[in-house]
Amino acid sequence: MNERLRAWKTYGFWAIWVGVAFFSIYPTCNRLTSQRARLFDLYVIPELAVPFIPSFIWLYLSMYALFLAPPFFLTPPRLSALGRQLVAATIFCGLAFLLLPARLGFARVVPTDLFYKDVYSRLFAIDMPHNLVPSLHVVFSALIALAVTDALAPGIVKVFFFVWLGLIMASTMLVHQHHLMDLAAGLLVAASFRLWIQPGENHA
Repeated sequence: MNERLRAWKTYGFWAIWVGVAFFSIYPTCNRLTSQRARLFDLYVIPELAVPFIPSFIWLYLSMYALFLAPPFFLTPPRLSALGRQLVAATIFCGLAFLLLPARLGFARVVPTDLFYKDVYSRLFAIDMPHNLVPSLHVVFSALIALAVTDALAPGIVKVFFFVWLGLIMASTMLVHQHHLMDLAAGLLVAASFRLWIQPGENHA
């Protein structure tokens, strides 16, 4: 079978399992935490001075575009490793959300601008402010971006993915969805699962 076709087949297989893991775990943890009496404030007060910049929502949502990149750059073994990392990290983060039920320190504000009002209203309606530590947004973005950069030679494209990852991480705070601890924990989780689950050339 053509290598690129095998890559897309592997990508499709793991995309299904990542979707099953995410949509089974993330909404369930958010719902359970919303019903708990005690929530943790896992942030420091100076963080609350971070400005809210509505336009950064596009960088925040660009994570979903990042999900489309792996089959263009990774071999089937690397795609398979990434898929296993994403599923395992999702399960781990679900357990963390239940053990550390958190409360967002930022007051959620829907912008008055008509265009952004609709985008943020939809986001806030879907995503309750509890699945915070670690940031699954950062975990997913870091695992994908770093997997792609692993496969790239030094150059502008590699730099582009590093910058993209940095901007996505910054956006999680600038749209007031996460705190610093969430970002740091997300990077730690991503790094840990990258070390634990690595590609083997005999694994399709």
